[in-house]
Amino acid sequence: MDLKDIKAIIDLMKKNSISEFELEKQDFKIKLKRGTNGASQVGPLEDATSTSYQAMASTATVPLIPANLPPPAPSNDLEIKSPMVGTFYRAPSPESANYAEIGSEVNPDTVVCIIEAMKVMNEIKAEVRGIITQVLVENAKPVEFGQPLFKIRPI
Repeated sequence: MDLKDIKAIIDLMKKNSISEFELEKQDFKIKLKRGTNGASQVGPLEDATSTSYQAMASTATVPLIPANLPPPAPSNDLEIKSPMVGTFYRAPSPESANYAEIGSEVNPDTVVCIIEAMKVMNEIKAEVRGIITQVLVENAKPVEFGQPLFKIRPI
């Protein structure tokens, strides 16, 4: 199941006034709830901007970190976080070079990626001066509001 399938389910939920949907298939599980804070809607439906959806999907179990490993060293790297829900793109087009690579020096006005939301391409700027140390999201994958996209070492 991909993002298009999930969006189609959400559209069907809106059209048919369904407040909750759950699907389990082998090692995949998704649960969608419509309404504010998971509460069911009573009365007329709200418009899409005020309706919230929660989706939880798990396709694999994550192994636990063994207790005998030392904790990671604290770093002073900052995170560039997603300002919106959408699809993350590292380049302006599939044929173009990525906006930012690991080791790239960026300024506050440097565009580091694009997030597509509702067919609108939104340029995301670094907002700090530094060097990109990690790219935390794969290209063309969905991102959530506040999700870290990059780690950057300030200079």
